[in-house]
Amino acid sequence: MEFLLDSSDADFNSDLLATIQDINPKIDGVIDLWMNDEVIFQISSSKGWFSLSKDIWDFAFIMADNNQPIIKLIAEFLGRSNLFEKEEVDFDDYKEIKR
Repeated sequence: MEFLLDSSDADFNSDLLATIQDINPKIDGVIDLWMNDEVIFQISSSKGWFSLSKDIWDFAFIMADNNQPIIKLIAEFLGRSNLFEKEEVDFDDYKEIKR
């Protein structure tokens, strides 16, 4: 899942966690990847682990390599919230380049 943020949106994390509160999210760790200008939040929930990546270019991604059902569940929660808007994307833009 990808989000485009407004850099003035300081409430993104709290809005996201409030929107998905039914799965009891808890930030367990924060990794500051200063070389990539990115911060990754490691989040546990009653439905398993996922990560939230935010960078200085106002992008945020929710990732769960081994728990794709949680991505679908989070998408459902976000779809019902008036704090978030769904936009269609081309998933080919996010495929790994194989060499």
